[in-house]
Amino acid sequence: MLFNSYQFIFVFLPLVFAIYYLISSKSHFGALVWLSMASLFFYGYWSLYSLPILASSICVNYYFGLKLSDINLKYRKYLLISSISLNLILLGYFKYANFFIENTNEFLHIIKLEPFQILNVVLPIGISFFTFTQIAYLVDSYQGKVKEKSFQQYVLFVSFFPHLIAGPIIHHKQMMPQFSDAKNFKINTEKISIGIILFTIGLAKKLLLADPLGSYADILFNGVKSGMSPKFMISWVGSFAYSFQLYFDFSGYSDMAVGLALLFGIWLPFNCLQI
Repeated sequence: MLFNSYQFIFVFLPLVFAIYYLISSKSHFGALVWLSMASLFFYGYWSLYSLPILASSICVNYYFGLKLSDINLKYRKYLLISSISLNLILLGYFKYANFFIENTNEFLHIIKLEPFQILNVVLPIGISFFTFTQIAYLVDSYQGKVKEKSFQQYVLFVSFFPHLIAGPIIHHKQMMPQFSDAKNFKINTEKISIGIILFTIGLAKKLLLADPLGSYADILFNGVKSGMSPKFMISWVGSFAYSFQLYFDFSGYSDMAVGLALLFGIWLPFNCLQI
């Protein structure tokens, strides 16, 4: 469910927005639960296979965070190293296991040995973002910088749908205190107006700039794939088009993410690469 899809703009977002403020007028905790459930649904819509991985990662890292916050706990340093290592091993397995197997098989082929079988690994969407977000949380827990320890707030901090798939990268002290601020559970027309404007700007970057530039980049890459030797001008135009396509895709997505968060009263940090 892309931010620029009809399902997201006309079904998912209006429902989540309306129900969030209906619940928040009665229960702040209930509103956070609803937003967390909506965020997990959003992630599961992308990849149902990846949802248990995200949920397990959240639960395990929250437990580690609680333990690391206990200054009386023995072997805290070893627990920190172990918890970070576990996160990196999980990330490395999904992202690089087959890469190493393929390169090892190349060597085995040279020395005429039986190759290893390629693993059937599907990369969970957004795993780099939620892994490094939680590693930073673990380090801060170890250093005694984490003040908010609500499980519900932690779940929403990691899974909040505007930033979950592709950022922007967030820090717990930028987000979790906002989940306790009563003002963020009331409709704020100024924040909502800014949010709609930012979302519209991001959507325009995506639809009016990134996507058309992608069609020019495709001329180069599809031609090379079919065996064509591109001319000088086509090579440069295609390369620049691809570069700007990536930029406006990322910048537009980040604008939309910040705008969406503001609809719920939450400020996300702006990436330094945004216009």
